Amino acid sequence: MSSRLSSAFAKPHPALVTFITAGDGDTAANLDALVEGGADLIELGMPFTDPMADGPAIQAANIRSLGAGTTTAEVLRIAREFRQRHPDVPLVLMGYANPMVRRGPEWFASAAAEAGVDGVICVDIPPEEDDALGPALRAAGIAPIRLATPTTDAARLPQVLEGSTGFLYYVSVAGITGKQQAVQASIEEAVERLKAATDLPVAVGFGVRTPEQAAAIARVADGVVVGSALVELVGEHGRDAPEHLRKLTSALSEEIRTAR
Repeated sequence: MSSRLSSAFAKPHPALVTFITAGDGDTAANLDALVEGGADLIELGMPFTDPMADGPAIQAANIRSLGAGTTTAEVLRIAREFRQRHPDVPLVLMGYANPMVRRGPEWFASAAAEAGVDGVICVDIPPEEDDALGPALRAAGIAPIRLATPTTDAARLPQVLEGSTGFLYYVSVAGITGKQQAVQASIEEAVERLKAATDLPVAVGFGVRTPEQAAAIARVADGVVVGSALVELVGEHGRDAPEHLRKLTSALSEEIRTAR
């Protein structure tokens, strides 16, 4: 696991993991605001035409980003410049297979490593098809981060965990991002089950919108992922988004740090 990822989950409090879409608004300023607000780890979304796992807020962000002409090269440039400004903050690219493998997995892994990326979440490459990207990422020193869901049963969980590094992302609802939140009891039960099966940190996302929700999850999980609520602020406030992102991130961070 990258030392930056390890450090994010070695703090005396659960990690706040924040997500925004690359190329949507002033991405550099938005990323800086997340760091200033207290984000421990940042996921940078790679815009794609058919983001099947994402709800309306992130779908709209993808459309705005692609409409502004964002390319994979631009995403990597954003990542590279972020790493220069923030040498210690872990950065994970999150997206879909097509932009990651169309020029070959080795090219993508090498370019991501050169940009200072710590991990990659590819939503639509299942563990059974790890060869499509996983070996190239691991060879480049990048963590392939896997998703577990409420439908990941005991028979399939070992496949999800095999070859996964960095952290395990638990998708707390069987649906798309931003639309609903799982019952807290179901999250607690799932985290307990997952932590019994792996030493990887478990971060919980999908449907987490408020500091209060984040705090409840932080009492049982190693990390809390917040995406749609932040992406909505970018869509609503445009170039003025950084101050709003900083405010919400700070509130989330404060609740998470005192949750236990």
